[in-house]
Amino acid sequence: MATKAVPKHKRAVIVPDIHFPEQDDAAINCVLKAITLVKPNIFVCLGDIGEFHSASGWRYKRQKRPPLEFILPEIDEDIKAANEGLDLFDKVLKRIGCSERYMIEGNHDAWLNSFVEEHPYLAKDYLFPNAMRLKERGYKYYPYGKYLRIGKLYIYHGGHFSSVYHTRAHALNLGKSVVYGHLHDIQRHSVTHVDGAHAGFSLGCLKDMSDEANSWLKNRKTNWGHAFGIVDWFSNGDFRLDVVDITKGKTFLWGKLIDGNT
Repeated sequence: MATKAVPKHKRAVIVPDIHFPEQDDAAINCVLKAITLVKPNIFVCLGDIGEFHSASGWRYKRQKRPPLEFILPEIDEDIKAANEGLDLFDKVLKRIGCSERYMIEGNHDAWLNSFVEEHPYLAKDYLFPNAMRLKERGYKYYPYGKYLRIGKLYIYHGGHFSSVYHTRAHALNLGKSVVYGHLHDIQRHSVTHVDGAHAGFSLGCLKDMSDEANSWLKNRKTNWGHAFGIVDWFSNGDFRLDVVDITKGKTFLWGKLIDGNT
């Protein structure tokens, strides 16, 4: 039975890029335990819920693409992995009574849509929102590049602006406060406007960050980090966003140790 112990004001847990089946299990477990503690009434996935390498246009850039009957089983496996991963979150969200859920499409998720553009007769099963059964799950879907706004905070996958100080670039260009994933690093920057300060927040990722899981980087080191966000909104739309870092599957939240390794 779903519990009723949720805050009367708006509170969200926001999770960045997971890339099932290339997730970091301990980090995922840590977030699931945190959701149980925090009991949000809003859940937002920032996209790249799946890796979807099988549908990537980059996959066969040096090779001749095989027939469709060889590609589809691999895409099916990737879709299955992403759905099983999302099931983990939905189970916890149902238990705490969180029904307001948002899925913001990422660039990896959109690879499924590009695949469908080449094979439009497969849209029913392979278009991203259909493949992930978002309507059935009760998620409000935001296509790649679209912004979700809750109060005075804008939320999207990321990728519109990039630099070393990409959070500053977002806050300057948008003139609004914004949170996103995509770049897999953890960063925050505030800028001043005539109507007050605005900030950009980059939430990192929940992906396996090992060299073995990211062979495409050719052993290049990164500044990636595991994290998720907790947002509380005031009645006028102002908000407080806490970026919760995860280190080796562990974090401290509200004075409590949360260990995703157990």
